[in-house]
Amino acid sequence: MKRRALIASAVLAAPSIVRAQADWPKGSIRVVVPFPPGGTTDPVARLLAAKVSENTGWQTVIDNKPGAAGAIGAAIAAKAPADGMTWMITFDSHILSPAFTPNLPYKDSELENVMLVGRAPLAVACHPDRPYKTLGDVVTDAKARPGKVSVGLLSASGALLTTAYLQKANGFELNQIYYKGGGPTVQDVLAGVTDVTVTTLGALQPHFRAGKLRPLATTGEKRAPTLPAVPTIGEQGLKTYPTYSWWGVYVPTGTPRAIVDRLNVELAKAARSPDVARKFADQIDMEILASSPDEFTAFQKAEQERWFKVITDNNIKAD
Repeated sequence: MKRRALIASAVLAAPSIVRAQADWPKGSIRVVVPFPPGGTTDPVARLLAAKVSENTGWQTVIDNKPGAAGAIGAAIAAKAPADGMTWMITFDSHILSPAFTPNLPYKDSELENVMLVGRAPLAVACHPDRPYKTLGDVVTDAKARPGKVSVGLLSASGALLTTAYLQKANGFELNQIYYKGGGPTVQDVLAGVTDVTVTTLGALQPHFRAGKLRPLATTGEKRAPTLPAVPTIGEQGLKTYPTYSWWGVYVPTGTPRAIVDRLNVELAKAARSPDVARKFADQIDMEILASSPDEFTAFQKAEQERWFKVITDNNIKAD
């Protein structure tokens, strides 16, 4: 009897669930971007949202909410109603916030993974007047002159953690110069203020093409398609983790799974569309992943376990 009652209850509930999904979305979908226009996250969000709108007819509105290294926008998204009408599209530094900011205005558990959009390797670069041809040359110089070779790094970033791990694992010491934004990091290596920088390949690529910076290494598992002559860090005999910039989509936790799955399908279709994929590749060297929600959740867990240990082992602070 209990089993029959449960079946009857499910049958009665099913039409209301179908109606609820059929009624969604109502009005404009808010796409929170926790960074200002410029950089890489804003164009990723705009390209994806525009393509989803084109494919589905849904109205999407980009809402830039910068500040506190992305924490302000993330808090706004986390506290929004869990109805599928608020998305957040963000950058890999988002998952480092709990380690660098103890009093975050939200919890990781308040945001649900929808899709890992794609990834791109970081790159190591120097000004052409420096004597380095590879990252191995930088390491040799740093071992001969500990703390004298300067490297520009974005504060509280994957580039900072990769550089910290490299130094400890390979026995050399750099003079780390921290920046609040990726733009100033690149500008100072262009001006010769710093010897080397580690940052996103997309930010460096125009300067490589113009001959204003020299690529020394990339951080992925294999060579970047746009820099086939540049060896990876691993190829240069250094102990390292393959490291990537990445972009992901979140919704407030509690959003119905049927909506999360529908979002994933539409976002993946948008990311994989030839025109969007081509722009991502051309502008930021992105490799499209378009993961499932569960794949993205597992990826985030593994990344946090790896990098939180590096933060603890090296006593790294946000500034």
